[in-house]
Amino acid sequence: MTQSTTEPLHTLAREHLPAEIAERWIGLLRPSLRLENATGTGTGTDPVVGRLGGLPELPKGAEWPVWEGHGPLSFVAALDCAALPSTALDIALPEDGTLAFFYFDGQVDDGCAVVAPDEPHTWAGARVLYIPAGVPVAERAAPAELRPFPEVPLTARVETTAPYLGHPVVHREFAPMPADHPVRNEDFEEALWDHGEGTEHRIGGHANPVQDAVEFEVARGALDSPPWDDPRIEEEALRWVLLAQFDTDDDADMMWGDCGALYWLIRPEDLAERRFDRAMFTWQCS
Repeated sequence: MTQSTTEPLHTLAREHLPAEIAERWIGLLRPSLRLENATGTGTGTDPVVGRLGGLPELPKGAEWPVWEGHGPLSFVAALDCAALPSTALDIALPEDGTLAFFYFDGQVDDGCAVVAPDEPHTWAGARVLYIPAGVPVAERAAPAELRPFPEVPLTARVETTAPYLGHPVVHREFAPMPADHPVRNEDFEEALWDHGEGTEHRIGGHANPVQDAVEFEVARGALDSPPWDDPRIEEEALRWVLLAQFDTDDDADMMWGDCGALYWLIRPEDLAERRFDRAMFTWQCS
C-alpha cells in the first residue's frame, strides 16, 4: 500500500478560500482507497488487493447473478477485504472475505435495458456480493452471452477526497450558498477539478460524480421517487456513503456510457451489518 498525504487538498483550500471557510471545508474531507492498475503504478511491490474483470470466484453451488427477464450481469470487479488497508477509512468494511461487483452492462441486449435508482424494477441489474472468508469458492466461467472484461490487478493507496460542490454535506455546512459564496469561486472549482484528474476507481471517501451528486440520485430512489424538490431527498442523501466507484478504464476495456462511472452507495448501518443487498447503484456519463 502506498500512502498519500492530505496536504495537497489542505493547501488548495487555504490558497483559494478565506481562512474560516477553508478550515470548515477541510473538515468535510474524507479518506478513501484509490484503486490503480498494479502493472502501471507504484514500485511493483505494492500488494494486489483485487482486480477488475477476468472471471469471478463464486461459492460452489451459487448461481451467476442474473436480472430476470433480461439476462446475466457482467462481472466488474472483486476486492480482497483482508488485503485492503481499510483501517484508514471512515467506513466499516469487512476485515476479510471478498466483495464482488456485477452490472448489467448492455452486452446481452445492446444497451436497451438501463439500471436506474428511480426505477425499482431495474435494481436487480446491479449487484454486490459479499463472500465471507472460509466459504469454498471456484472460478466460474462466464455465461455464453457475455464477453468477460480483461483482467487488471489492482493496488490501493490512501487518498483524501473532497466533496463535490453539490454534495449534501456542502449544503449542510455552508447553507445558504448564494452564487458568490467563496466555495463557488471559479478558481477554486477549477483547482478541485485539476486535482481530481485521472481514472478514479475508489473505495470509500467522496464519490467523484460525472454530472451531479450521486447521493441525491440514490436517496430519491430509496424514497420511491418523490419530486426533486421534496426536502426529504436532501435529508435522506446525508444517510448514504460511497462504497465503491468504478470508472471507465481502457486497460480493462470498460466503457460506461460516454466515459462514465459506476457507483455503489450504502447506509453505514447496513454496511456494519454486512447487508450488501441493500446497497444502491447509480451510474453517470458525460
